[in-house]
Amino acid sequence: MLNETLSASMWKRFVQEGVLDSTRMNKRISESWIRCKQAVVNPYSGTGRSVLSGKAFDSQKQKSRQWLELTLPHVRKLTSFIEDTGMLALLIDPEGYVLSMNGQSPVLQRAREINFVEGVRWTEEEVGTNAIGTALYAGEPVMVIGTEHYSVASHHWSCSASPIRDEQGQLLGIVDLSCPIERTHPYMLAIVSTLAYTVEQEWKRRRQQDELELIRTAWEQLETVFPGVIVNERQQIVLANKAVREKTAPSSGRWTYPDFLREYGYAERQRTPVYSRQHGGLLGYAIMLSEPSRRSLLPASFSAQPIRFGGETGVSSVFRQVLQQIERISRRSINVFLKGESGTGKELVARAIHDNSPCNNGPFIAVNCGAIPKELIESELFGYAEGAFTGARRHGYKGKLVQANGGTLFLDEIGEIPPQMQVALLRVLQERKVTPIGSSAEIPVQLRIISATHRDMSQMVKEGTFREDLFYRLHVYPLSIPPLRERKEDIPHLVRYYCQKNNLDVPMFPELIDQFMHYDWPGNVRELFNVLERLSVMTEEEIPLLLPELFGGDFGLLAATAATTEWDGRSSSREESWSYREQLEKQSIVQALHKTNGSASAAAKLLGIPRSTFYRKLQKYRL
Repeated sequence: MLNETLSASMWKRFVQEGVLDSTRMNKRISESWIRCKQAVVNPYSGTGRSVLSGKAFDSQKQKSRQWLELTLPHVRKLTSFIEDTGMLALLIDPEGYVLSMNGQSPVLQRAREINFVEGVRWTEEEVGTNAIGTALYAGEPVMVIGTEHYSVASHHWSCSASPIRDEQGQLLGIVDLSCPIERTHPYMLAIVSTLAYTVEQEWKRRRQQDELELIRTAWEQLETVFPGVIVNERQQIVLANKAVREKTAPSSGRWTYPDFLREYGYAERQRTPVYSRQHGGLLGYAIMLSEPSRRSLLPASFSAQPIRFGGETGVSSVFRQVLQQIERISRRSINVFLKGESGTGKELVARAIHDNSPCNNGPFIAVNCGAIPKELIESELFGYAEGAFTGARRHGYKGKLVQANGGTLFLDEIGEIPPQMQVALLRVLQERKVTPIGSSAEIPVQLRIISATHRDMSQMVKEGTFREDLFYRLHVYPLSIPPLRERKEDIPHLVRYYCQKNNLDVPMFPELIDQFMHYDWPGNVRELFNVLERLSVMTEEEIPLLLPELFGGDFGLLAATAATTEWDGRSSSREESWSYREQLEKQSIVQALHKTNGSASAAAKLLGIPRSTFYRKLQKYRL
């Protein structure tokens, strides 16, 4: 009772005053409270808001069909325990939607009072700190009791949740036990953790069986003179026939199918789905290949790169210089300072430096310093010993500096770390030793630190907000990443790469590529990829009209200028029967004249076309 009262008073003080004594709380709970406050979650509510039903809910469940079918039998084995203890057993997908909820009617009714039902999205952003949402964020088992919940709606509940992961560590979903707080069971967290582990082991066995069945079933279809591969449902090539193996270099690890096509130039000729005779689910595909067509408007992949790089390198001289510097830097373990605007691909360059270095078999740990609350960044980087504070993990926590030992630590947005942490980080760089919080033992580390920022660090040093000695420790080799506007010749290559990698169907008219080449791309490569995503869901007729909105208006009236061109490459000589695009063009001209009160010169300027061209259009459309 004392702990519950203490927790309630801590909750009230934090909600009302923003004061938090994190040393008296579980670290994951205090971190979550801070995130909820920053996200402006309502602490006085917390009932479910986003609830899927009908076809939308069925569609959401279908995404997780395989692991649900594997997990539900294990949940049913707990039925008698769940009913005797007054609990609910839930299965949640990686997006936070409750896909299954089992328990007795009285408990289900209490859950409905806070809209805790099947189909609800139960994340931190929706309902505040809770075992499901916090386990999703932290990626580890979590227990939340009573007033440890951020929102009052759940203060009378106790819940424990554990992630379920596949053989590659990717999240499949969450298993959760929840109950009214008076029915809290001391082994709730152990039960969900054990259940998650059991499902993970069975998932791994099922995958191995599925892969063997896929190979046995699909192999006969590949034994031909034509090149062919067997691809699992995760788009990995599990086997290639002789015609492929003779032309491709051996590779450690597995190719993803899109990367394989891009690297070796094959094109897909025929795809045959393979289904399991055991459970009826899709196992993968037997794919026959042929040489790709060379009629594409977009260039072929540039393959003469001297280093391993996880993205598209293009052909621009400025980025080729970056690649040359990466190759040179990678040979030595010096610290690197990346400078570049947001969206230029700093983490991709950092990973390339690591991948081409002698320590490429070691870990690559990326930390966004700007995304970690200042109160938590010390424990996140340095870790802590067992018993360092109340709520600390049983065996302590290995910080990012130690996790990166033998490899590379990438500190993005380095300019955001607070002054007191700058001193601690400087000591690590000088002595190559880390002292976790609450420990006197020093842990030796050998690692390369790559830091990055979009801010002017020299100016920060002058202003005294960043230590000069730390700056020069990090600034051993500065590497500038050019913005996209300085490497526009790479745009067609980046477009081809992203569309191919993500299977996007974007109609690439020559005029659209030309428009891409004339835009300044303030959001850099990230903005280009976002635009391609939006274009992929548009029709060809919509693209000319929506381009101004697509580029935030910076393109001017592209709807009109795009409409002045025959996008399909055919010229029109009809005087009376205009095509759809000609009708769009005429409409744009009429709108421009209306906005400029009939001034032809002003309308031409508004549309961004020469006056002579504008007058010819007026004659053509008899305006």
